[in-house]
Amino acid sequence: MKALLDAADLARAVRRIAHEILERNRGADDLVLVGIHTRGIPLARRLAAALAEAEAPVPVGELDIALYRDDLDRRPVTRVGATRVPVPIDDRVVVLVDDVLYTGRSVRAALDCLADLGRPRRVELAVLVDRGHRELPIRADYVGKNLPTSTLERVSVRLAEVDGEDGVWVGAEQ
Repeated sequence: MKALLDAADLARAVRRIAHEILERNRGADDLVLVGIHTRGIPLARRLAAALAEAEAPVPVGELDIALYRDDLDRRPVTRVGATRVPVPIDDRVVVLVDDVLYTGRSVRAALDCLADLGRPRRVELAVLVDRGHRELPIRADYVGKNLPTSTLERVSVRLAEVDGEDGVWVGAEQ
């Protein structure tokens, strides 16, 4: 696999996204970051740290979308994790956070999960990598790196909290 982003690149992307979130929302009031299991959660926590450093603390939640996926019959059974959001999301701006945006199906599942938790004023999407190839009409509001890929390639995001190292790699599907 070919390395595309190292730890420093990843940290810069997170800081830039945090500043874009503050700019678009005119501050951190009423923001809630919600990471999509697995790597969206540590990314949401990193964004929250950058937001706190720049302006103000922002609550961070986590979503496990396993039971909301539309491909349950095609995937191996996975362990269901926790969905925790520390504050009510009604009338707040929820920023969904994920590592890679590809077909859009994970985001659709996350939106369904959020709908069961409340009615946000607005939902925005922040992703570290947008690789294209959408199957649903979904786009990210904040992108760390646009990475046009072939459908035959695999994008691998590794985060220290989950994988022991930070970086983004692309290579042939295995």
